[in-house]
Formats: sequence, structure tokens, C-alpha cells
Amino acid sequence: MPIEIHIKSAQWAKIDLDAIAEAAGQATLGLLGLDSDPVSLAILATDDAEIAKLNAEFRKKPVPTNVLSWPVKDLAASVAGGQPALPQADVFGEIELGDIAISFETCAREADTAGKPMSDHVTHLIVHGVLHLLGYDHIRDPDATLMQAREVEILGRLGIDDPYWDRDGA
Repeated sequence: MPIEIHIKSAQWAKIDLDAIAEAAGQATLGLLGLDSDPVSLAILATDDAEIAKLNAEFRKKPVPTNVLSWPVKDLAASVAGGQPALPQADVFGEIELGDIAISFETCAREADTAGKPMSDHVTHLIVHGVLHLLGYDHIRDPDATLMQAREVEILGRLGIDDPYWDRDGA
């Protein structure tokens, strides 16, 4: 699975983003029964300042966020909670999913607050971003339920705990 990673913040050298992205991408595509060979995507590994600019430009929210995604094609289901369409290969047999941006500082803060390893949280956010590229979303409740279930299943296959399970019972 070709993943083009653009490192814009030196902080990302603290973790093996290449290995994390590859594992997250392979697991996500594998769960959906997609062959990862012809699938490609790009990841911008950045910081809070740059992701806040992107968030302002594309979502009109001038604040940092953990991950953003830009799918090449809208694969979302028209019915709430419906399964998104599978991506189709182009005339060359390739499937370009789109782009993801991820911020180191926000990821690190969230991982620290949750008391989990940074690598696990980044894996979750890349899975989340790839699912967005594949037409999953969390705006409508039934879609959120489906997307969250997919995330939990993919992360479980990678040996990562359910990020939505509240260990404190709150």
C-alpha cells in the first residue's frame, strides 16, 4: 500500500509514523476486504499551527484538531448507517483514496490525557482518517455507530484497546 508521508514537524521523529501508517492502512483495508496493493493515500504529519490553518480553511474552524481528511471521491452511503460504497480502480488499476493531515501536539495531548501510548492513539487516528477517505462519517448517529464499530474492530485486530471504552465508568 503506497502511503506518501510528508513530515512538516520534526516532532514526528519521536515515533515510527511509517510503520504505524502502514499497519493502520493495511488493517483498515483488510477489514473491508480491499486489496491494498493498488490503493494509495497521502499523510501530512504536521503541527497544531498548520492544522489549525487547514481546519479554518476547509471547515471554518480556526482551531487545532487531531486529524483531517480529504477523500478523492465521496463514497458515503445515502442512507444513515448504510455501508459506504467501495472505491473503484481507475483505468490503470489504481485506487487513490485521498489525503490525511494529522497534528503531533494535539495527538500527544490527547494520548497523555487518555493515558495511552502515543503510537496507539496515532494508529487510531489514521484508521479514523482512512475510514473517512472510504466514505465513513460520524455526523449522523447511525453513521457514527457504524464508523466507531469499524474502528474498534480494526484496532482490536492490531492489539489496541477500544478507544471509546471508559475505564473510569464516567
